[in-house]
Amino acid sequence: MHLSDILKENKVHFSFEFFPPNSEEASRALFETIGELLPIQPSFVSVTYGAGGTTSKLTQELVIRLNQETPLNVIAHLTATGASREEIKAQLERYSAAGISNVLALRGDPPKGKSPFTPAPDGFPFAAEMVAFIKKNFPHFGISVAGFPEGHPETPNRLKEMDHLKAKVDAGADCICTQLFFDNRDFYDFCERCEIAGIKVPILAGIMPVTSMHGLKRISELALGARIPAKLLRAVQRAQSDDAVENIGTHWATEQVFDLYDHNVTGIHFYTLNHSKATLKIYETLGMSLGNTWPIPSRSRD
Repeated sequence: MHLSDILKENKVHFSFEFFPPNSEEASRALFETIGELLPIQPSFVSVTYGAGGTTSKLTQELVIRLNQETPLNVIAHLTATGASREEIKAQLERYSAAGISNVLALRGDPPKGKSPFTPAPDGFPFAAEMVAFIKKNFPHFGISVAGFPEGHPETPNRLKEMDHLKAKVDAGADCICTQLFFDNRDFYDFCERCEIAGIKVPILAGIMPVTSMHGLKRISELALGARIPAKLLRAVQRAQSDDAVENIGTHWATEQVFDLYDHNVTGIHFYTLNHSKATLKIYETLGMSLGNTWPIPSRSRD
C-alpha cells in the first residue's frame, strides 16, 4: 500500500523500525521480535542501514523477506551515502520488482571518521535531490523523509534547517518521520515551525524507550547527541539495575505517547533496536488490546 494511502486511514498510526541482522542467530531473534509485534498491526515497519551506508545489501534482503513472508507494509531506508544515482536506481528497481513501493529517503551520515559528508561520484549531495529523482523516475513510490525536532547536527541555523526540510517536501515527500526525542515540547515546536514554513504533510513522532544505562549512552551516539532531559537522566542514574532503568524508560516513553495522542499526533514511530519488550509494555500500559487502534481525538491541538 502506498504510504500516502496508509496515512489517510482514520487512526493514530503506530510503526516500528528494525535494522538488518548480521548473523543467523540475530536473524532468528529479529523474526521472534517481529512475531511478537505483529498482533499490534502496525501501519508499517521500516528497515534501516548501518552507519555510512553499510549493510545496504542486508537491508535490501530483509525488506524483501519481510514483504514476502509477513503481512506488513514495509518501508526501505535509502541513503545517498556511498551510492551513485545508478546504484540508487538499481535498488529502487529491485524493490519495485519485489512489490515494495515505499522508501525513507535520507542523505545519510558519512562513515565514522570521514566527516564531513562527501557524495559518491554522480551521487546525491542532498536528500531533496534524491527525493526529486525518485519522484521523477519512480512516481509510484511513497516517500518519507527525516525531520529533526532538536535540530539537525550539521545545520545550527534553524531557519536554514527548515528550508532544507521544505525542499524535501516540495520535491515530493509524502510524510516526515522525526529523529527520536525525549521532550515533547521539542516536537511541538518543530511542528509549529513546519506549519509556519508551509509544510503540510503528516509528521510522525520518533520514540525510543531507554532500556539500560549503556543504551542511554548508545542512544546519544545513534541520535547524534540527542538531548536527555535532566529529570530523565537523574531518574536513570538513581536506578540500581538495568531492569529498573527499563521501567523508568518505558514509563517515560509511555507518558510521551499519551501526551502526543492528546495533541493529535498523526503517528508514533518506535525505534525498537530489534527488541519487542519495551514496545509491548508501552502498548499494554496505554490500555490497548492487541489489534485495536486509537481513534483520532476530536479536540484540536492546544
